[in-house]
Amino acid sequence: MAKINLLPWRQEYRAQKQKEFQQLALLVFIAAALAVFFWMKTVDQQVVSQKEKNQILQTRINALNIQVKEINDLKKRRQELIDRMRVIQELQGNRPLAVRYFDEIVQATPEGLWLNGMNREGDRLDLSGVAESNNRVSSFMRNLDQSDWYEAPNLTGVTATPQFGEQASEFQLTVKVSGRKQDDDEDSAK
Repeated sequence: MAKINLLPWRQEYRAQKQKEFQQLALLVFIAAALAVFFWMKTVDQQVVSQKEKNQILQTRINALNIQVKEINDLKKRRQELIDRMRVIQELQGNRPLAVRYFDEIVQATPEGLWLNGMNREGDRLDLSGVAESNNRVSSFMRNLDQSDWYEAPNLTGVTATPQFGEQASEFQLTVKVSGRKQDDDEDSAK
């Protein structure tokens, strides 16, 4: 039988296959590198795009925050104006009350009783005066109690003063200012 040496053919075949493998590996490496490159470019582009969107949103948020601050300032100023208007309306509404209070005192004061002083603190009115007799003081207290503008008269002190008469006495009393008539007028106006 003849001897055939197949080694050179096998070596050539192996060398060719090795070359094909290296070419294919190089192609796969290039394709993978391109894929990674394009993937990174796409991700970078998405990051840049998202940063631009975030910047736009941040700009709009800042503008809205400024508007919210302005709105809050306007609400605060509005509330201050409403409070001022309410105080002015109360002052204007209470202006005629002083006249009514004095008129009611005059109507409740019996003959033979003189008032020397009046002092108002909150809803309490301190009265001091001179009466010809204790009956006049009692009558004055009853009249104040029946009034629509005063309630709960309380005698705090009585001192005899003979220089104004035999039974004359100096008195101090407190009475509560009620304004019930005012509340009734407001209810009927509604």
